[in-house]
Amino acid sequence: MISSVLPTYSRAPLSFVKGEGSWLTEADGRRFLDLGAGIAVNALGHAHPALVKALTEQAGALWHTSNLYQIPQQQELADKLVEHTFADTVFFTNSGTEACELAVKMARKHFHDKGQPERVEIITFSGSFHGRSSAGIAAAGSEKMTKGFGPLLPGFVHLEFGDHDALTAAITDRTCAVMVEPVQGEGGIRPLPDACLKGLRDLCDEHGILMILDEVQCGVGRTGRLFAYEWAGITPDIMMVAKGIGGGFPLGAVLATEDAASGMTAGTHGSTYGGNPLGCAVGCRVMDIVAAPDFLAEVQRKSALLRQKLEGLVAAHPDVFEGVRGSGMMIGLKCKIPPGDVVSAGYGTEVITVPAADNVVRLLPPLTISEDEISEAIDRLDRAAGTLAPA
Repeated sequence: MISSVLPTYSRAPLSFVKGEGSWLTEADGRRFLDLGAGIAVNALGHAHPALVKALTEQAGALWHTSNLYQIPQQQELADKLVEHTFADTVFFTNSGTEACELAVKMARKHFHDKGQPERVEIITFSGSFHGRSSAGIAAAGSEKMTKGFGPLLPGFVHLEFGDHDALTAAITDRTCAVMVEPVQGEGGIRPLPDACLKGLRDLCDEHGILMILDEVQCGVGRTGRLFAYEWAGITPDIMMVAKGIGGGFPLGAVLATEDAASGMTAGTHGSTYGGNPLGCAVGCRVMDIVAAPDFLAEVQRKSALLRQKLEGLVAAHPDVFEGVRGSGMMIGLKCKIPPGDVVSAGYGTEVITVPAADNVVRLLPPLTISEDEISEAIDRLDRAAGTLAPA
């Protein structure tokens, strides 16, 4: 008999009932050090006082009115995002998946309204993940994502990650955009080198096409900059944001330049819940904290410490781990054994990690994790790895 909850997840046998900072409490009382942060969502940890205050104050005033009316909290958050990024305008969604849908629509509408309706193709890359909607799985293109869900939405050209020659050859008079994650998350924490991101920007400019960045997982301070594109010194035309921007509250956004968004006029897109007062009240407080230079400097400092300690962990367990990769607090442990085994062993030492493709375990801790908690995390991972070493 099918479960009352559709069985599309393979869930761990854990039920968490409380969270505080970097810690989760299981129903049986055990305390787990959370290096997953809800898959990079809880950027400020669990139950951050500023976010709790923002949410409860807003909940006591007004939850929802719809986008038929002005929403002051939405305007405030949009202003903050425009102030701190390349963007001229912002549309709010509830998730990264919805942000992907709009990014695709926006790029195609841009060229349609410029008299080039044939420009509908978007170039994407192997290992990518852009959500699980029809557009998202078509964009990723992998068999794991698409098998059984055809016919797929057309208009996506899939290339191998890092194949520069194929990228240049793939751009035609039907291309409207290139869509890429500056750091692939689900694909196994694979950063796109700064030089490649710069080259991609130049290529898009040369051919008059749009650059779409998916910073759903790597954005909002995760790499030590507010957004990962800043490391390369470039700006995109369209960017998808979610996860960390709500600090745990469902919130996403599409950021765009005025030119890229020029086709999106009244009636071309909408959302019932997107940008509601509750989500945007929380998002405003997240931005106030994460966008501060001192906060980002601390993320960079602690990221360097975590990476250094992880290199030592890899050296101590050469039969389990192969290496460390990633950027900031978005780190991958490349494994020599199935990554699920490492994640499961971590449950035994009460530490939470997240599996990914390419035999990688993801570490996506709260950006607020302390030095002592980093040391404790390494100790728990070390003990977990010790249970996996060959006898």
